[in-house]
Order: sequence, then structure tokens, then C-alpha cells
Amino acid sequence: MRTFDFTRQASDGLSLYFRGWEPESRPAAVICLVHGLGEHTGRYAHVAEAATEAGYALLGCDLRGHGRSDGPRGHSPTYDAMLDDIDQVLDEAAVRYPERPLFLYGHSLGGELVLCYALQRCSRTNRRPPRDVVGVIATGPSLRTATPPPGWKVAIGKIAYSLFPTMSMSNGLDRSALCRAPHVVEQYNSDPLVHDRVSARLGMDILRNGESSLAQAAEFPVPLLLMHGAADRITSPAASQEFARSLDGKCTLRLWDGLYHEIHNEPEKQEVLGYMIRWMDGHRSGG
Repeated sequence: MRTFDFTRQASDGLSLYFRGWEPESRPAAVICLVHGLGEHTGRYAHVAEAATEAGYALLGCDLRGHGRSDGPRGHSPTYDAMLDDIDQVLDEAAVRYPERPLFLYGHSLGGELVLCYALQRCSRTNRRPPRDVVGVIATGPSLRTATPPPGWKVAIGKIAYSLFPTMSMSNGLDRSALCRAPHVVEQYNSDPLVHDRVSARLGMDILRNGESSLAQAAEFPVPLLLMHGAADRITSPAASQEFARSLDGKCTLRLWDGLYHEIHNEPEKQEVLGYMIRWMDGHRSGG
């Protein structure tokens, strides 16, 4: 496995940090990674190891306001700005690996982003040419939170959305609910690139776009693997089930009994990653 990193400028001039992993031989396909709120691409090195062993390259960037990328922590001026950043990841993948199939893979906030991206930018009826994305994988997407956010926090977010959009507060994440592997939680707690910030603008956009994606789910244009830990206390497994039902059998839904939010970090992670790789193996041709 070969690793590399570099920076690129976003459409608004912000510096984005990219990280990639590739097999020694030409990859069978490329996985474009979108990580979750408060974390960064470096937490997916073991996912990349499993992917490269199976012949896939994995490429992602730290979201704006996260990891080694620029921007106020936990903030994006618009939701579209983050979709534009996903455009950059896909563009980079297409240049580095021409004529290779592209998969979009997102977890948590990243899961919501890849669902939203496919709905808005992979459709043949939208404002730009269809992307060569042959499949989407969303794990624990933040379509809804597992429990509704406090009313006072939503009220503050609505007021601050336009008046003080960069105002940040704690995301309220229960870190013990990430996964059942104590060492992963310990590493998360001690990781200097992890933060607990979310701005009023981004927080409200997450809530609104989750509901918007649920409302449009039946229009999803590409094959989808949707996976969720059935014991997730951070994002809603029921919302993932609702999304899948709207696709009327055109989505592969896998609920993992007893698993928490980060199914790729659970003690059963090899089974989870193996399932994901087998799904991609069956969809590389776009079927």
C-alpha cells in the first residue's frame, strides 16, 4: 500500500488537505471518502488498508473546518460549499485514476453528504453533467439524530443562522457511543485533530438537508449500500430504514445488530468492511 497527501484550493480559495492510499498495482476502482463531523480522514487508515488489499484506492479530503483543512472549526458557509469540495475529490480521483469506476463513501455527516451529493449532482436532470459514480456507500448517515436535539439549541441555531452563522457550540457528542472498542474511544479523545465544534449555520444545515434527502429519497439515481449500527445512539437507524423503504428495493440496507455508530471501528469491523468490499465488487461495472 502506498500513501500520499497534498493540498488543493477549494472554489472559494480555502486550502483543503487530501490524503490517499493506493494498492501497488492499478486499482480496480476508487473509493472517494467523506468523513464525519469533528473528525478527519486519518481515522480511516485501517479502512484504506482493507480497501487496498482488495485492490481499491481510497482518496478523501478533510472537510473544511476539520482536520488539516482550513476554515473555522465545524463550520461551512453553505452546504453547497461542502458538495463543491466533494466535486474536488471526485475530480482528483478521475485525474489520478482515469477510466476507473468511482464510489462515494461517507460516514455520519459524510453519509448525509454523499446521499445529498448523489441526489443533487449525480442525476441526469440536474444542472451539470452526471458524475461517473457507479455506487454510493453511506454508513450511519446523519439524516436524523438518534434523539431529537434540545429545543433550546435548535431555537438558538435558527436565530444565529443568519445573524451569527459562525457562532459555534459543542456538538454534544456522547463519545462512549461511538463504538464498543475502548481503545478507539481513547484514541478519539486524545486525537489533536478531532474537535467537538459545530457552527449555527452548519448545525441547522445538517438538520434541514437530512430531512430534504429523506423527502427526495425515491429519486436516488445510483446503486446504494446503506449500513447502520442497530444500536446507534448518535444518528438514527430508523431514518436509514425510512430512506431505504423509499427506494422500493433499489437500495441494499444492512442493519448491524448490536453495533454502535462507527461500524467500521467496532470489534466486528472486518466483517463490516468485507461486506462493503463484496458489494463494491458486484457494482464496479455500474450494475
